[in-house]
Amino acid sequence: MAFAFTHCSGPALSLEPALYVVATPIGNLADVTLHAAQVLEAADVVLAEDTRCTRRLLDHLGLQRSLVSCHEHNEEARLAQILAKIADGKSVALVSDAGTPLISDPGYPLVRALREQGVAVHPVPGACAAVAALSVSGLPCNEFLFAGFLPAKSAARRARLRALLPEPRVLVFYEAGRRVPDLLGDVVAEGGAARQLMLMRELTKVHEEATPGVAGELLGRARAGELELRGEFVVLVAPSPDRDTGLAEARRIRDILLEEMPPSRAAKLAARITGVDRRRLYADDGADDEAGSPAE
Repeated sequence: MAFAFTHCSGPALSLEPALYVVATPIGNLADVTLHAAQVLEAADVVLAEDTRCTRRLLDHLGLQRSLVSCHEHNEEARLAQILAKIADGKSVALVSDAGTPLISDPGYPLVRALREQGVAVHPVPGACAAVAALSVSGLPCNEFLFAGFLPAKSAARRARLRALLPEPRVLVFYEAGRRVPDLLGDVVAEGGAARQLMLMRELTKVHEEATPGVAGELLGRARAGELELRGEFVVLVAPSPDRDTGLAEARRIRDILLEEMPPSRAAKLAARITGVDRRRLYADDGADDEAGSPAE
């Protein structure tokens, strides 16, 4: 359906010299906000992760704008150019291919550097795939941990999952469809076969699909070719059955400390930091509560 973008009233939006971080639709172009459309029309410079993607959105809005590419391989090189533009009184809009910039997308070095230079950076909020998926997942989402894309290689991915699966919050991952079976296999391998998941595919697009299930069952279906794996996925993992937040945090701290000290010492310090009974942390490591440990 064609979209005719018009101002609500009065003259075009006037922007101060600053960077505007503009969220764009994640699939359905009709999800663009009026504010985003106004900023994209009014900005002196539009930085785009992929100019082809942004051109489609601008065509949808009926806007003819010149675009400057800004992606992970050139954003630091763009800094001097952007600073000069803003110092000259220009306004700059930053967009990614879809959703909210910087959320598993380029932009962090640019925003950080501009902040350090005292340049104003304004959000223009809108779509975010992680939040959209959470809102319809049916999982308890008052608290969640967004982990973005997991490592591509299995060993690194399993190590990351090993650290995250004890979390008492919903886990949110982004993943390409072709790697979803590998992700499910690693969840199962790390003891999460019975963990409830929600696979959200192609959010807000024509082929949007939500598939709930436990990890072991979903893995079997994926390997049998029963799941459609084309497109982009948001994978949500239910909280650990161990909902003791203090214990999960204590374990996380203990595991970090284990990189630098013996298990008994790491467990004692983690207990002191969090207030968790140190015997619970010793039990995890098979260490004695008292024997062989220096008094404190």
